[in-house]
Amino acid sequence: MRRALVLTAIAGAVLLSGCGFTPMYGEMGVGAGLSRIAVTTPDNRLGYRLREQLEDAFGRDGSVQPLYRLTTEVQQERRPLGRRIDDTASRYELTVKADWTLTPVSGGTPVKGSQTTTTTYAAADQPYAAIAAQQDGEDRAAADLARLIRLDMMRALAGQ
Repeated sequence: MRRALVLTAIAGAVLLSGCGFTPMYGEMGVGAGLSRIAVTTPDNRLGYRLREQLEDAFGRDGSVQPLYRLTTEVQQERRPLGRRIDDTASRYELTVKADWTLTPVSGGTPVKGSQTTTTTYAAADQPYAAIAAQQDGEDRAAADLARLIRLDMMRALAGQ
């Protein structure tokens, strides 16, 4: 029984070595390329939060020259949901769309894509609470967009 298990493990290792499988997060895999992406976002609060989240997600290494430049254009739309008795919104739906372009610094064909995410947040009667809720919704949207764009970057770099 034990011998069959060992033979199965060896056979699996031999098959994997012959198929060209390389781990995505290996030293020479996609992870190394992600840290060499310079990010440019719109000059507003949401753009800043998105750039921050993307650089964290990529593990950006500022000490080395970037191999790629990621440019994003961000549009957001806020829509009221639910109505209170005084006809004010009880919740808001925030939809954020990011169109991105990944361009090799050395020249070459850019890769383009788009991601959209939606978050909701409660409407508050107090002005400060309303601003804090809206900013929290934007922060959650930026984090989700960064996660989605990171997956797109991994796919784009894996194909190269």
